Amino acid sequence: MAEERPGSGGWQLRGWGTVRARTTLLASAVTALALVAGAVALALTLESQLTHRDDAVAQSRVRDLLAVARAGELPVRLAGLGDEGVGQVIDARGTVLAASANIAGRPALTEDRGGSSLRVSTLAGPDDDETERYRVWIAAGPSPDGPVTVVVGTSLESVAEATRTLRGALLVGVPILLLLLALAIWAFVGRALRRIDQITTAVDGIGESELDRRVPTPAADDEVRRLALTMNRMLDRLEAASLRQRDFVADASHDLQSPLAALRTQLEIASAHPGRADVRGLAADLLVSCAEMEQLVGDLLYLAVQDGGVPRPLAALLDLDDLVLEETLRIRPDTGVAIDTAGVSAAPVVGEAADLRRLVRNLIDNAARHARSRVRVTLVVDQGEVVLDVADDGPGVPVADRARVFDRFYRGDPARSGHAGSGLGLAIASDIAVRHGGELTLVEGRSPGAHFRVRLPVAG
Repeated sequence: MAEERPGSGGWQLRGWGTVRARTTLLASAVTALALVAGAVALALTLESQLTHRDDAVAQSRVRDLLAVARAGELPVRLAGLGDEGVGQVIDARGTVLAASANIAGRPALTEDRGGSSLRVSTLAGPDDDETERYRVWIAAGPSPDGPVTVVVGTSLESVAEATRTLRGALLVGVPILLLLLALAIWAFVGRALRRIDQITTAVDGIGESELDRRVPTPAADDEVRRLALTMNRMLDRLEAASLRQRDFVADASHDLQSPLAALRTQLEIASAHPGRADVRGLAADLLVSCAEMEQLVGDLLYLAVQDGGVPRPLAALLDLDDLVLEETLRIRPDTGVAIDTAGVSAAPVVGEAADLRRLVRNLIDNAARHARSRVRVTLVVDQGEVVLDVADDGPGVPVADRARVFDRFYRGDPARSGHAGSGLGLAIASDIAVRHGGELTLVEGRSPGAHFRVRLPVAG
């Protein structure tokens, strides 16, 4: 069936642009070339072999007749030359002394009276009522009555007939063989591609709300099975990404709802009782709620920038101890716990100032938020690495939750929801550490409290 394709400049056959059709056409074309070359080689080989066989017989017969003539025992009729063979023994005057039955009484086939060496020639000779061409071998030798010339050959028609029969068989057999091969390739490739079509149909039928579905995996260990496994792994990643996105939106909405509800409640109370409203207290409460939302929005913006692949500022040489001390001074007036920075020493690093400041701020805020009375911050250079330790004397991280402590929106204890944390601080801090060639880990075995350690490459 034909159809017109845009930009094709004409009509094309539908389906001939498929992998199945192209594979069949290419394989058939290569096979056709091989078969034609083989057929030509076979025909040429047959012709050469038949000619070589007849030449060997003719040469042997020439030698035999020369020996017979030399002994003076030459018969009148030459036998043993076959139906397609001819032979003559001619004296020096051109008289035919002996001949094969099929040319008896005929004049000499050739006027060549050369030397004793064998030589080949193509001659026209009689054959019943027709004239045929013969490939003959000629040699001269002595006899009791003088020198004679022996001519023995075979009709070229026999060789031509044999090769013509072979060519006719090949002209019929090669196209049939090629057609059968093309049909076999078409069926085989179609069967192989049918499994791919099943995978394509299955994947195409999976909607956004059906990412838990998977494509069937063939039992045979081949490329189609590997394709199915690859598709299923891709669907696993898509499902995991969809769940993460869903959880991310839900958690972000929940965290934004709490400060917004607090703001709305405080404003409604102040609006309903304007005379009893404590302006300073109301402003302080509103600032706390705004700070919570600002921190969450900032964290979400950071994650959006990282996930979106937005180019980051160029790294520069920094004194990490300056960032640690600045963040400590910032938080001290707003917290009721002691922050010990006696162990902070010089630590040069190469990185992005804003991101490293966020890393330090998130760790110190997290420690101060959960500490009972004290936070200890140390910063040293140890064996080519900058090591930042932030430890608090709070309840610590439960053993069951330590594997998830760096997950986004992690909350091990429901009571922590009363804090201003967004659940993104440690996840962001870990991401920053990794992007700077280091790592953020939870140091286990210390009780009470939580102990987080950052390792970064030292500058230079």
